[in-house]
Amino acid sequence: MKGSFYKVALVGLVLLLAACAAPKGESVQAKRDYVQQMKSETLAKLYREAPDARQKLANAPAYAVFSSINTNLFLFSSASGYGVCVDKAGGRNIYMKMRQVGVGPGLGVKDYRVVFIFKNREVLQQFVEKGWEFGGHADAAAKSGEKGSAVGGQASIEREVEIYTLTEAGVALQATLAGTKYWLDKELN
Repeated sequence: MKGSFYKVALVGLVLLLAACAAPKGESVQAKRDYVQQMKSETLAKLYREAPDARQKLANAPAYAVFSSINTNLFLFSSASGYGVCVDKAGGRNIYMKMRQVGVGPGLGVKDYRVVFIFKNREVLQQFVEKGWEFGGHADAAAKSGEKGSAVGGQASIEREVEIYTLTEAGVALQATLAGTKYWLDKELN
């Protein structure tokens, strides 16, 4: 009986966290504004933590910013979130959703932001149209508000994209092999 309660509680926690990983707002415009606010706050934090990213982003033809909540329970990992791609040449915002599923040892919950800096528009187009990213991931995070620390950092894919990961809050110790799917948010586009 006691074991069943914990399983139900864990499933409830995962579902609750997944529901939190969506833009808030009553209208489409309010949800877009929420995503734009998250983008602005994330970029401000990125510039404080990695000042050289400001120039890289200024020189890039496109970038994307995502908010995600990751849950890792023993051997299974999942994450969901939302974000926006900015095509500077086309002058448009492309609102997207994301979902990640992975396997690997770990335990914890983490709220994090990801910034993609696309070095050419073709890579952005491929990302928007196909949206898949596969890869390994290992990190340790213990953070609440401004207290704590996170290890994640920057990765580079095919020298055409730079990726910065910023942990907002949570406690996690994990090493996962995951597949992440990004797709257009039909409601917000």
